[in-house]
Amino acid sequence: MKTIERKPLIGERVFLRPFIKDDLPYLQRGSNDTELRRLIGEVASMSLEDTEKWYREMLADEDRVWFVIVLMKSDRVIGEAGLLRMFKPWRSTNMTIIIGEKDEWGKGYGTEVGHLLLNFAFEQLEFHRVSIGVIGHNMRALRFWESLGFKKEGVERDAYIFDNEYSDGIMMSILENEFRKIQEDKK
Repeated sequence: MKTIERKPLIGERVFLRPFIKDDLPYLQRGSNDTELRRLIGEVASMSLEDTEKWYREMLADEDRVWFVIVLMKSDRVIGEAGLLRMFKPWRSTNMTIIIGEKDEWGKGYGTEVGHLLLNFAFEQLEFHRVSIGVIGHNMRALRFWESLGFKKEGVERDAYIFDNEYSDGIMMSILENEFRKIQEDKK
C-alpha cells in the first residue's frame, strides 16, 4: 500500500481538496438539512462544537481521507467526499460522496467526483475493493452508485430509522478489476 498524499484531486469541472477548518460552517449547515440527513443516514444535526470535534477526529484518523468538493468555475464548495475505514492489510476501503448543495444536484458533479475518488483509491492507493452503504429508500443514490459500477452485495434489513420509519441498508462494492474494465471500455 502506498502512503496517502493529501493533495487536491483535479477533475474537469470540480476538484477535491483536503478538508480544512474553514470548511466547518459548510459541514454544520448541511447537517441541519433534514432532507439531506434522511437521504444519507445521518441521525442528528451538529453544533459548532460537534463539527470541531469531528474535524479533530478526522485529522487524527489515519484510516480516512476527506475532501470538500469545489466547483472550478466559482470556487464554491458544494459537497464532501472521501475514503474511510481504509484497511490496508485487506486493501479495502469505504467511500462516500455527498453533494449538499441541492441546486447542484443532477448536473453530473457526483459522477465526476466518483471517478476521481475511484481512480485515487485503485490507481494511487492500490486498493482492491471499495464499498458503500446506501439507505434503501434513497433510490437516486442506488442508481448513482450502480452507474459508477458498484454492485449490490447485501441487505441489512431495517438497519436505519428516521422519523419513526425503518429502511434497509444496501451494501454495495466495486473491485479493482471491475473498475479497470470500465476504464478500458471507455477508451
